[in-house]
Amino acid sequence: MAHSFRQTDILEIALSEGKVTVEDLATRFAVTVQTIRRDLAELADIGKLERVHGGAVLPSGVSNIGYEHRRDLHHAEKAAIAKRCAAEIPDSSSVFLNIGTSTEQVARELLTRTDLMVVTNNINVANILVANENCDIVVAGGLLRRADGGLVGDLTSQVIAQFKFDFAVIGCSALDEDGDLLDFDVQEVSVSKSIIRQARRTYLVADNSKFYRSAPARIASMRDIDMFFTDSPPPAQVQARCRDWNTQIVVAD
Repeated sequence: MAHSFRQTDILEIALSEGKVTVEDLATRFAVTVQTIRRDLAELADIGKLERVHGGAVLPSGVSNIGYEHRRDLHHAEKAAIAKRCAAEIPDSSSVFLNIGTSTEQVARELLTRTDLMVVTNNINVANILVANENCDIVVAGGLLRRADGGLVGDLTSQVIAQFKFDFAVIGCSALDEDGDLLDFDVQEVSVSKSIIRQARRTYLVADNSKFYRSAPARIASMRDIDMFFTDSPPPAQVQARCRDWNTQIVVAD
């Protein structure tokens, strides 16, 4: 396989899986681990990947991956996470679903529920739940972010402040080892803080790729989360902090 084609494929795998390992890539491409290490070093030198022990991850930065691309990433994992999260939301309850591809999956799992009120700042979530006639939908106003259908800004936070939700389901762009939830958009972070304040119980939905990323803006701490739904056990340090804070980790099958 040509050198440039192999590196292109390595990037595609990293985007799909969130990380790559030297041993796995060497097996996939039938080359030596030394060859893969050179590929990863070159990709890191041009800023496409960030080297970690045993492999590489998507680089940290101040901007997120494109929304349509994120929607395709870890689709099966997000579906499993959403199914497990939705099981903890009973009929006849009020729920907030925020911006994100994982929360969109949760919305799909709520299509068969009855007597729900769903408040959202995610146009995509509202469009999904239109199909459920037994669900009242409230869309929080604000500035429309065309890239992902999210509504953000002071007006959004003001609308959220008028409610007290039984459950809030939120996502994040990254999860730091000290237990902080991180995101890229400061306006979205402000709205997420408002959501957490107005919820009786807060659920985090995030796949394992968030363990290997970083983002510049802090949303909250895992201390503020009641249940964390994911597809793989988080790093040991995060697990220890969750135990200390009585945050339940649920690993979806």
